[in-house]
Amino acid sequence: MCFKAAVPRRGALRRVLSMGLPTVWGAVAITYKLTCPLAQQNGLGARAVTSAVFFAVGTGLILHVRRALLRELRQARQVAGAAQSVLLRPLPPRIDGLTVAAAQLSADRGATIGGDLYEAVDTEHGVRVVMGDVRGHGLAAIGTAAAILGSFREAVHDEPELGGVLRRLDRALARHLRERADRDGTVAEDFVTVLLLEIGRDGELRALNCGHPWPYLLSGSVVEPLSCADPMPPLGPFPLPADLSGLQCGHLLPGETLVLHTDGAEDARDTGGRFFSLREALGGAGEAVPQTVLGRIFTALLNHTGSTPKDDVAVLVLRNDRQGQPTPGARGTARPATTSPQPTTHL
Repeated sequence: MCFKAAVPRRGALRRVLSMGLPTVWGAVAITYKLTCPLAQQNGLGARAVTSAVFFAVGTGLILHVRRALLRELRQARQVAGAAQSVLLRPLPPRIDGLTVAAAQLSADRGATIGGDLYEAVDTEHGVRVVMGDVRGHGLAAIGTAAAILGSFREAVHDEPELGGVLRRLDRALARHLRERADRDGTVAEDFVTVLLLEIGRDGELRALNCGHPWPYLLSGSVVEPLSCADPMPPLGPFPLPADLSGLQCGHLLPGETLVLHTDGAEDARDTGGRFFSLREALGGAGEAVPQTVLGRIFTALLNHTGSTPKDDVAVLVLRNDRQGQPTPGARGTARPATTSPQPTTHL
């Protein structure tokens, strides 16, 4: 109880000092001007002393305000960091034999998080991954991203099929938009592009894509999209189709890498209006570890744009470093799954 009482007292003392010191300095300057005989004289020496007094007071006020602003900035960054760790919590470097690296670059100056979202979770059904992009960017999209991520983190453990996970995300988004409309009195028309991936113990890849860019597959020196299939519409404006059996996308073989990204990467332009080619930036990166691939992407992106891109950018890199050999699978164009896979239990 003593500790709890001390915290408010320190906060109150800080507020008193922040308001009291400028008041005291101002009172000293006014008192000097009105009561000090030297301040009433018009001689050069008297004026120099008076100017020095006011200069000292002004400098003190400026330094005090600067310290107060820096303190507020540090506190704001601490709050932003805490929010980021909850919303986009750092991913572990390895998830069930997969080496992982992820990062986001916010388009809003001063913001550490925006409308892009990602997560990877090890479940009894396999490693499940989400990459999404909320309409817009920056602070206005954080609430929607939080609703999607919160639903995903729970649904991936409960739902044996990816289709069930996607339906949970769709319901969470609809509920969030209704609540926001009731609270603000406006009709929310946000939508979210979402890519769901499931990586089985044998490396089998299954996917559901709602308006999101397909990830790139790095296999040796080859860089190619994981699929060329047309995605479904984004979540929000349209109802989901009845059939959500997903796509079979072959296997992620040992040593191969998947690069998931939001459209902010490939929509970034240079001063001449040319789009950034993520595929070219990934050339020759097939043997690199995910953290190196991540750094290579963002370095090339910033060099291309010359500054922070105008849209949020998120990238998640997954490399299969498992020792076991996967079941052979076709690498060609993804095809609709005809049967529902049985849940895989990790022993």
